[in-house]
Amino acid sequence: MNRLRVLCATTYQFYGRLFALGCVLGTSCVASAAEEQFNDALRAASSGNTALLDQYSASMQQDSLGYYPEYWKLNMSLGYQPSGNIIDFAKRYPQSAMAEKLAADYVEEKVKQADYSNARPVVPYVTNPDQAESCAVAQVRAKSDDPLVFAEFKDLWLNTGNLPESCQGVGRMMLTSPLMSTQDKQQRLWGELRAGQIDKAQATANAMGLNLSLAQFNQIQSNPLNYLWSAPKNNDADYAYLIFALARLTETDLDSGLSATNRAAENVPEAVQKYLYRTVAYIGGTTVLKNNFNRIVLNYFDASYGGLPFSPEEAEVYARQAVRFGAWDSVMRAIGSMTITQQQEDRWQYWLGRAYEQRGDANSKRIAMGIYQQLAQSGDDYHNLLAQERLGKNYNKREQAQPSSRDFQRLDQDIHFRRAFTLKKINAPDSYTNREWNWAVRQAYLREDDGLLLAAAQRAADLGWYDRAIYAANRTVKKHNDNLSYLTPHQNTVLSYSQNVNLDPAWAYGLMRQESRFVTHARSNVGAGGLMQIMPTTAKQVAKQMGETYNPAVLTDMNTNIRYGTYYLSMIQGQLNGNAVLATAGYNAGPNRARRWQANTGTIAADQYVESIPLSETRDYVKNVMTNATHYGAVLGQGIQNIGKWMRAIPARIEQ
Repeated sequence: MNRLRVLCATTYQFYGRLFALGCVLGTSCVASAAEEQFNDALRAASSGNTALLDQYSASMQQDSLGYYPEYWKLNMSLGYQPSGNIIDFAKRYPQSAMAEKLAADYVEEKVKQADYSNARPVVPYVTNPDQAESCAVAQVRAKSDDPLVFAEFKDLWLNTGNLPESCQGVGRMMLTSPLMSTQDKQQRLWGELRAGQIDKAQATANAMGLNLSLAQFNQIQSNPLNYLWSAPKNNDADYAYLIFALARLTETDLDSGLSATNRAAENVPEAVQKYLYRTVAYIGGTTVLKNNFNRIVLNYFDASYGGLPFSPEEAEVYARQAVRFGAWDSVMRAIGSMTITQQQEDRWQYWLGRAYEQRGDANSKRIAMGIYQQLAQSGDDYHNLLAQERLGKNYNKREQAQPSSRDFQRLDQDIHFRRAFTLKKINAPDSYTNREWNWAVRQAYLREDDGLLLAAAQRAADLGWYDRAIYAANRTVKKHNDNLSYLTPHQNTVLSYSQNVNLDPAWAYGLMRQESRFVTHARSNVGAGGLMQIMPTTAKQVAKQMGETYNPAVLTDMNTNIRYGTYYLSMIQGQLNGNAVLATAGYNAGPNRARRWQANTGTIAADQYVESIPLSETRDYVKNVMTNATHYGAVLGQGIQNIGKWMRAIPARIEQ
């Protein structure tokens, strides 16, 4: 191996350091050196052996993966590193995946320590932060007297969901900012009261000079209905307790909350009155799994309009309730209540178009058609395809751009992709391999280097690395290749088993792509496995239906997984009116839930049903599978496609 390293080094010098790292002769030299040492160095890092890591740092410095030993060593004692060490690493490995991660993790760690001075010089090297990292950076900026940072986090300020600690820290900082108005604080306080977040509500109230009693909150929580019967309504503290009490009652019993709202809203200021209606509406709109759909919930959202501004989460729940009941004026009000960023999303632009179209007058229809035209031309995802259908257009498979030989040469030279392919070759942990790949794709995407992305996708597909191939092909900007974005591995098997159960293979592929991205060993956090992510209980049910003895081991077999998955999809399609949207929702959330979300009487348009699915995971899942199926119809040569083929009206529920 020493001779091999000498040969690599000689070759490296011979070609005049054409590349930043590694050998020029393909990937063999790089992969061999890395294969010998990367996993050993990782084990040294896991055991905390810094002396051995120093040795690997020296011996691997010419490898494409040579920065890992130093990264692991710095990461071992990250919170104790001076900022200069992090910056030095970032400068020596500029725009690299692990330099960016090291910088982001460092800033997060320093913010936890309230060491903003050391975090500050590292912030410029955090270029792709997730939510927690963004909030850590925001805290550093705030401590640096950046006056604009809090304006950028206004939406987060009103979010009552589970936020990372760094984001909660931003919220606490904002409480004392002069940029936050009394109305801003009032809106935050009432949202926290609605959500039952007593500690946060007390902190917000204190920032407003309002004293709220923990003992009173506890007493109200023990019997909110009793409190509401005789609740005082004289001052801001009374209004806070009133909102809290109505929310707790509604969470326990929606019907009781709906009934108590009118009485609670008597003899209070208009803003309080409207927020009481919004409180019950929001809880009703977010507890559909327990309470089903209720038209009164939408009425209460309407009644709350014109009070305090809607938070982003409130506006979205309002809009989905309005979409569900086809209340098109309410849809327009809800979308108009959203932030500009929300309004510009394809989904809400589509529903704005639907609302205008339903008005019936010529001018509104022209506005609707203009919205659809813009959506139809801007992409080919779910709402783009729906817009095409509203215009009477079909989906035509795009020109299949191919990477050139020069693109493949550039792929060999790209250090980011070389790291990813090398890690894949040596079976490194997915956490490293996928991070390097995703980073490489991001760099190419930012440069709009479609040729490089297609070359990477093609090579990954040839290696059977289907999920990363799709990830790369999906990021092209101007040149596209649907055969790479919508790969069809195991085609004979999928076609055969789909045909055996009268299932459209485009649908089977669309579901499989969404479930696993064709990763055979994929496992979900609830135990589903394989290409079609089958739950063991479902597999037992299918085996019984097929007259087979269930064996847990067979789920890891590609052939059996596809056979069981297509059979189960066909089975629940038969149970759910033969409707693809219902069956897709049922595959993800269970047939009983999909059935429960049907209307009690009359049909409902498929797009309305999908948008009102109360589980965000299932809602997005159905959208993606229907989109995939439309594309796969074209890729499989089934002729001109239209998403309307899959989006048949949803019939009323038939009680079982």
